Amino acid sequence: MTIQEPPLPAVEPKPRPEPLPDPVPLKGCPYKSNPYPLYERMREAGPVHRVLFPSGVQAWLVTGYDAAHAALNDDRLGKNHDRGNDRWRARASIMPEPQHSQLQAHLLHQDPPKHTRMRRFVTDAFTPRRIERLRPRFQELADALIDALPEAGPADLVAGFAAHFPFQVLAEVIGLPQELADRFDRDWGKVVQPVGPTDPGRPLYEARLHGLQSYIAQVVAHKREHWDDDLLSRLVVARDRRELSQEELDSMIFQLLVAGQEPVTNQITTALVALFRHPGQLARLRDEPDLLPRAVEELLRYDSAFELTTWRFLDKDEDLHGTQVPGGDSVIVSLCAANRDPRRFPDPDTLDLDRTPNPHLAFGHGIHFCPGAALARAELQIALGALLARLPGLHLAIRDEDIEWIPAVLGRGTNHLPTGYDRRL
Repeated sequence: MTIQEPPLPAVEPKPRPEPLPDPVPLKGCPYKSNPYPLYERMREAGPVHRVLFPSGVQAWLVTGYDAAHAALNDDRLGKNHDRGNDRWRARASIMPEPQHSQLQAHLLHQDPPKHTRMRRFVTDAFTPRRIERLRPRFQELADALIDALPEAGPADLVAGFAAHFPFQVLAEVIGLPQELADRFDRDWGKVVQPVGPTDPGRPLYEARLHGLQSYIAQVVAHKREHWDDDLLSRLVVARDRRELSQEELDSMIFQLLVAGQEPVTNQITTALVALFRHPGQLARLRDEPDLLPRAVEELLRYDSAFELTTWRFLDKDEDLHGTQVPGGDSVIVSLCAANRDPRRFPDPDTLDLDRTPNPHLAFGHGIHFCPGAALARAELQIALGALLARLPGLHLAIRDEDIEWIPAVLGRGTNHLPTGYDRRL
């Protein structure tokens, strides 16, 4: 007698995902609020995609971890804007001349051997050993800002803390005197969010650019008259010895003043938002401050302020991870997409403060790995530790959907972060 097996239940076929548009638009509030669902779709479809930015410029975005890691170390991909083709240059939201030539000759836009020569001037100021020695001073700065917050919430932690702490720390590290630090306008930092030539915000953008350029000239003149053993003084001396050109000197100071503090401001906000969305993890981090170094690495991975890298270019048409990319087109690496790749990070959309190892790419990789990474890590540990310890009951004071994410093309963060807390300790 033959016993028949019961029929297997019918398996519903998985719905085929909608094909991605070509190019994929990277703009709009839903994307800036939460780009990760789009990055997931892009990773699943392949490592390289043509994308469209708000300025109208098209680029090639690298999304998977392995592809991103390889691209960040790919000698074929250069950073100098001179490599860009006319099609890219016609729509790219880059600085106008003469400021582009005068302020963009910094490390992010250089290739070896010039990059190697210029980078050696700044590395000693940001060594982990030196940063550790300065930690007590950084803690004093953080506590002073918290002392100035209202005794009880609400308070905007960008206006009251995150907008100031990284710049105060940076001034200590590079030797920016207090009288000049007090005159720095934070709005000048918005020049790293360039707008296209036809954008109605272009005049305001150019006014900020002129203001920052004038400020840099004042810094250089001050350091020539009041030399000290600090980074800014050493850069000015290098220019006077003709080891740096005037454009390289001004550009490096520009990079220090802007790239050295605005991303940390944004990273404080993305970290706080992540913790507000995970109150159990916030409580644990408040109760276990020894967890801070590992937690900061996970917060950097989970939602990085450096969402996308700056432009890279191929000299000629080349294959890039299975996609033919024309020479001179811009290639950008999505650090945020790489840091949520499930092939490298188990449960990548889970905030896991115990995650180890954690080889995230929040600071990039290769020769352009962020020279200020040790400083940024220390700032984040001190900032989060101080805020959680001294503001019990810290929580988001607006609806999550009402968070206003900055419209920057390459970065993530918020310009305002209204919070509540029980009292200020």
